[in-house]
Amino acid sequence: MIRVPILAASMTAALVLSAGGDDRPRTPSATPTLDTTSIPVAGSGTDLLTTALVHSKDSTTTRMVQKSTEIVELTGDLVGRVLYQVTSVFDFVNGTLVNTGDQVFSGTVAGSMPLMLHDDKFRFDVNLKTGEEHGRVYLVNHIAGPDIRCTLDVVGTGLNAQRNPTFTYHGQCTTVRR
Repeated sequence: MIRVPILAASMTAALVLSAGGDDRPRTPSATPTLDTTSIPVAGSGTDLLTTALVHSKDSTTTRMVQKSTEIVELTGDLVGRVLYQVTSVFDFVNGTLVNTGDQVFSGTVAGSMPLMLHDDKFRFDVNLKTGEEHGRVYLVNHIAGPDIRCTLDVVGTGLNAQRNPTFTYHGQCTTVRR
């Protein structure tokens, strides 16, 4: 609690000291430019749903909300695993499922050095009657490794022999160099 006034006082003192007596013209400090390169990416994945850790379930006759942690394996241009903490909202009246939450990707992008990326904006929609599944992933919060950001569109492709959901993805990854 005391840090804020001390920080404000320090900033005020620095401004007062730097404002006095120096009449030299000031040039704006150079803003670092970002060098970005974008590439298309594609691949597939498996949601290891059968090994999910279910933390809570709250249900009525018309809906259920489940919080769980799952692991997703990715292959293709993104190679690695996703730790996926998901809130699943099942609407039994409309036959829908919506997944949102947080996820962290650890792996490589198009042969890059290992990295970690976070996403707290993803959304997956599932039609429980037809099994149609689609979603969007925003791996844009850099945690470690090369500064790469990916936005992916995901389409469900069914279940594998172990009854785990499978999918394909495609999208854009951007490398940021400072």
